Amino acid sequence: MRRPAALLPLGLAALGLAGCTTGFSYISRNYVALTPQVVTIGCKEPYEVYDNRQMRRMLIVSNALREYTGCNLSEARIDPEPDATRVKRFRTAARAYLDETVREDCRITGETVFDPLKTEFAYACDTPIEKRGTVVPRLPGRNPGLAR
Repeated sequence: MRRPAALLPLGLAALGLAGCTTGFSYISRNYVALTPQVVTIGCKEPYEVYDNRQMRRMLIVSNALREYTGCNLSEARIDPEPDATRVKRFRTAARAYLDETVREDCRITGETVFDPLKTEFAYACDTPIEKRGTVVPRLPGRNPGLAR
């Protein structure tokens, strides 16, 4: 009789994850093969950007410590309301990324918040979508490759 009670936490965890699978499968399908690039905004904190140029969408990813403490982590003080600045910081990172990859004419047309650490931004540009394999401006990533 103890066995079903032991399985209850697993069942609850599975139910909790069921709601996340749509976001997880979407992110996996559209971003998992992309190399992250890193953009830094005014608070000197890096955000990883996964840019799917064919779909004209980018996924901005933060980290849990920054989202808990807010933007002032590098200044050794705690932001009293990091949730209040989260949306602005993610939008700033998305705009900075487009500007730094020479797409100042592009505009952000929508956003989807997957969780407090991941937000997707849709964008539109006047220029046509590049063909796959086209060399485009890139920012440094976490693992830019072998040092030469």
